[in-house]
Amino acid sequence: MRALARLLRRTGFFCWMTRVMARQLLLVRHGCVAPEFSGRYVGSTDCDLDSRATGELQTLAALLEPLRPAKCLHSPLLRACRTAEILCATLGVDSQADDDLREIDFGLWEGLTFDEIASDWPAEVEAWARFAADFTFPGGQCVADFLAQIGRAAERLTVDPAETVMAVAHGGVIKSMICRFLGLEPWQYVLFAVPYATCVVIDLQDGRGVLAGLGLTGLKEEC
Repeated sequence: MRALARLLRRTGFFCWMTRVMARQLLLVRHGCVAPEFSGRYVGSTDCDLDSRATGELQTLAALLEPLRPAKCLHSPLLRACRTAEILCATLGVDSQADDDLREIDFGLWEGLTFDEIASDWPAEVEAWARFAADFTFPGGQCVADFLAQIGRAAERLTVDPAETVMAVAHGGVIKSMICRFLGLEPWQYVLFAVPYATCVVIDLQDGRGVLAGLGLTGLKEEC
């Protein structure tokens, strides 16, 4: 166990903290977006929620009530802001924007399908699959910068004095946070599916994350 602890400290990816105050994290993906964005990469693009999202998020809020979140942080992007607004109105908690919860910037790939990207950037797609820290999306964000952003957000969430903290963010952010808290490699984010209007529950024990729930959702149909 001590050898594992030394390894996790040395890699710097696992969230090893001695000042943990929050005991449970609720990582919520925003509600579904408009149909024209379906199947396309949407990172920094600031799109709004689809009309279906309100009902789905109200359903999710009812499921979250027994977990009693005391605070909400959210991405500054519109789809996350609107999601936080709907959830917090039901849950009766305050929310504030956290810039480090924003989705990765796909650059020139924003708004494209995977097939379109793979056709025009085959070499870059191969590099992307390895999710190496030095990979940069064409015209967009570097993976290392994104992981540093995730680290900062994770630190703020875990040291928050609230017993249960909710974060409203994006698919890439949430899957990367799961990897961080569980001590997985960054590229292993592909092992997780986090649909729209879904909450991932992570229990914190001595600074380590335990995946306590993955499928708490208000989604009624695939967006």
